[in-house]
Amino acid sequence: MKTKPEDNMEFHTYRGYELLRQEKFHLSPSMEDYLEMIYRTCKKQGYIRVTNLAQLLNVQASSATKTVQKLTEMGLLAYEKYGIIQLTEEGKKIGDFLLKRHQIVETFLKNIGVKDNILRQTEMIEHHLTAGTVKNIDILNKFFEKYPEIHKLFFEFQKH
Repeated sequence: MKTKPEDNMEFHTYRGYELLRQEKFHLSPSMEDYLEMIYRTCKKQGYIRVTNLAQLLNVQASSATKTVQKLTEMGLLAYEKYGIIQLTEEGKKIGDFLLKRHQIVETFLKNIGVKDNILRQTEMIEHHLTAGTVKNIDILNKFFEKYPEIHKLFFEFQKH
């Protein structure tokens, strides 16, 4: 009996895939959200405080403090208790990737005609995509931008 390529694939439960992802990146989706928000804010003003971060993410300051401490231990942030939060060089690199990933997914959703809850859907999707998938989505977004007539045909096709 011939085997198909998918027969050689190793399947996991959702939780199994999540554990594999965390082993590789060591960042939970929540930690990614924190780092992305810190990066967004630091791009504008150079730093952020825990209270501002907690407000922006709609969490308690104590929760924000715990996550900031973890990210500091990982070498992604420079933070002293009751002080300002700044990004290390590694934190900036990862934050930049996280922000770009967010923007790529958000643009993709708009490109396929999603109108409702785009922020919520972007947040739910972005943490579970590989870098390769994000790259391919970015290529598709750029394709639609370069060839608006094809994008228009997509919308026409979508109607039927």
